[in-house]
Amino acid sequence: MLTIGMLGGMSWESSAEYYRLANVLVREHLGGLHSAKVVLHSVDFAEVERMQVDGRWDDAGKALAEAAAQVQAGGADFLLICTNTMHKVFDQVQAAVDIPVIHLGDTTAQAIRRAGFTTVGLLGTGFTMDQPFYRERLESHGLKVLLPSAEDRAMVHRVIYDELCLGIVREQSRRAYQDVISRFEGAQGVILGCTEIELLITQADVQLPVFPTTRLHVEAAVERAIQSIL
Repeated sequence: MLTIGMLGGMSWESSAEYYRLANVLVREHLGGLHSAKVVLHSVDFAEVERMQVDGRWDDAGKALAEAAAQVQAGGADFLLICTNTMHKVFDQVQAAVDIPVIHLGDTTAQAIRRAGFTTVGLLGTGFTMDQPFYRERLESHGLKVLLPSAEDRAMVHRVIYDELCLGIVREQSRRAYQDVISRFEGAQGVILGCTEIELLITQADVQLPVFPTTRLHVEAAVERAIQSIL
C-alpha cells in the first residue's frame, strides 16, 4: 500500500475528516484491521489565515511548500493539500516536492463529468469563489461554474471562518446554505468547495446533487494507494 501524504490544519476540523475518511475507505476496500498509511503535517491555521487576509499568497505558498517537503521526507508517495482555498498555491507546493500532488479541483471535476453534468454551482470561501484560480481549473475540464450573489458569497464565507472552522454547526446556517443553493439557476449540481462545508451540508439536505470535495479527494487518494495490492 502506498503512503498518503496530507497537508492539513486548514482547518484541523476538516483535516480530521480527511484522516477519518481515508481509514474508513481503506477498511471498506480491504476489510479486517486494514487502515490507511498516512503522513500528516498540520499547520497553524491562524498563521495561514492571516496571510490570506493580507493577500500574502507567496508567503503562504512558501510555508506550505516547506511543509510539503517535510511530508515527502516522512515517506509519503503522493500528496493531498487538504483545503480548497490553498490550491491557489498548488504550483508552489508541487514544485517543492518530487512526488505527485493530486489536485482537488481535478478530482471534483472528474466526478462531475462522470455524472454527465456540465453546469454546477460553487460554494466555498470568498477566496475560492471570487478569485479565478479554482474556477479556471474546473472550467479547464469543460465545466460551467455558477456563483452565488455577492451577498450570499459573504454569508457563506462568514459561516466557514466564524463557525465551521471552529467546529460550530448551526441549524440556522444550514438553512441559510440551503437557501443559497436553491437560488442557483440552471445548476445541475453544486460543489461543496470548502472542506468544512461537508460538516454542515450533506446530500440529504438539498435536492440538487452535491459534490463533496473532501470525500472525492480522499476517494481518489485511497484508490491510488491500494491499487498496487489489489
